[in-house]
Amino acid sequence: MLKKMIEKDRKRLKRKIHIRKRISGTADRPRMSVNRSNRALYIQIIDDTQNNTLVSASTLEKELRNIKCTVEGAGQLGEIVGKRLLEKNIKTVVFDRNGYLYHGLVKAMADGARKAGIQF
Repeated sequence: MLKKMIEKDRKRLKRKIHIRKRISGTADRPRMSVNRSNRALYIQIIDDTQNNTLVSASTLEKELRNIKCTVEGAGQLGEIVGKRLLEKNIKTVVFDRNGYLYHGLVKAMADGARKAGIQF
């Protein structure tokens, strides 16, 4: 079982490197990086030219702790990030799924941001 988990992580990291070769965030169109664990969900909006995080949200934040790590919770987190982006006048981003497959929580975070009005 341990070998299976190590192999799964290795494949995800390989996909992550392959994706990051192609996409990069700019000031006009920053990168929306999503990360998930068993306990928390994280979203960061990153300007790679300045190496700066513009907006972030996590289920570990005090006001967002009531959001669960479910598909519905991921959608809510995506909407919150979308609203924070619109407050900073950012309407388009590049989506970085961080090596995760595009379904479940990752897809829900993307759909939540789209629902808030963000384009990618």
